[in-house]
Amino acid sequence: MRLPPTLKIKEIFFSAEGEGLRQGEPTIFVRFAGCNLRCSFCDTKYAWTGGQPMSSPEILSKIVGISEHLPTRWVVLTGGEPLCQNLKPLVRELKKAGYLLHLETNGTRPLNFKVDWLTISPKPPAYKISPDLPSRAREVKLVVTRDLDLKIIKKMRKLFGEKIPLILQPQSAASWSYRKAWKLYLEAVKTRVPNIRLSCQLHKVYGIK
Repeated sequence: MRLPPTLKIKEIFFSAEGEGLRQGEPTIFVRFAGCNLRCSFCDTKYAWTGGQPMSSPEILSKIVGISEHLPTRWVVLTGGEPLCQNLKPLVRELKKAGYLLHLETNGTRPLNFKVDWLTISPKPPAYKISPDLPSRAREVKLVVTRDLDLKIIKKMRKLFGEKIPLILQPQSAASWSYRKAWKLYLEAVKTRVPNIRLSCQLHKVYGIK
């Protein structure tokens, strides 16, 4: 008998969405193992390797079990980089079950399925984005690394268009990054970069997962 295909899952858990415009909403997170970039400043390096093989029905069962006790329709697909794996069968199962899907991606890989919310977080040094993604983003999240500058912010603003919120998020809640984020925010506002936002990682403020 042929075994069903599996995905490498690092963890599945409930929390409040900690980042972006959906910040604070009750959410179930599915963290996929593996990443094609492995940035030095990553705060989920533990997701780069390993992972438990799980089939789509097994993942759905886990999500349903959580949502029965902590009701929410939102499921975030994150990583690592979730698009390193074939998520299409899982997405089909989750949508059929009535969940709303939020995908977080570094934007380097094409997307072959529909989601309800797409967060793109371009990463240095190349800030490479798959050409099919800019028109589909609901928000763009720029981690305020030591290399981020106004020139890159303006480049991303041009790529994604003025209607998509561009969010500056401090790197791993570091104090220097908060200071730099505010400085870049002021520079962006003064030079009339439209739809710029300042943010933080809410889960780190609260000390939750």
